[in-house]
Amino acid sequence: PDAACKMPEREVKPEWRKIMPLFNWDTVKKEEVNSKIWKKVLHAEKMTFAQFGFAKGGAVPVHQHENEQIAYMIEGAIKFTVNGEEIVARKGDVLHIPANVPHGGEALEDSIDIEVFCPVRSDWLAAQK
Repeated sequence: PDAACKMPEREVKPEWRKIMPLFNWDTVKKEEVNSKIWKKVLHAEKMTFAQFGFAKGGAVPVHQHENEQIAYMIEGAIKFTVNGEEIVARKGDVLHIPANVPHGGEALEDSIDIEVFCPVRSDWLAAQK
């Protein structure tokens, strides 16, 4: 095979860890949001990255925040309400929620999604201390 097409080694060099930390979801603390929702959260300098797990029927009430948000569905289906409009997101779908727009959701089946927030969710950061 062509050397230019070889995949780099997965191991991150120790000297790179300060500028390029590597995480694995299996090692991130799982926080219970309520009896049907959990989350795992990583904070970077300018964004928050979270994995959510929902049991069928798990719901997040309509709320809004200063953070722009992107949700990527890993598995399952969630009915989101964004600014009064309902949309069902399923595996592979990506939903953009602008800052300060009212939104909420309910899991139609057991689901996992990844959510990215910018800027950092300072409310979550403060709650972790």
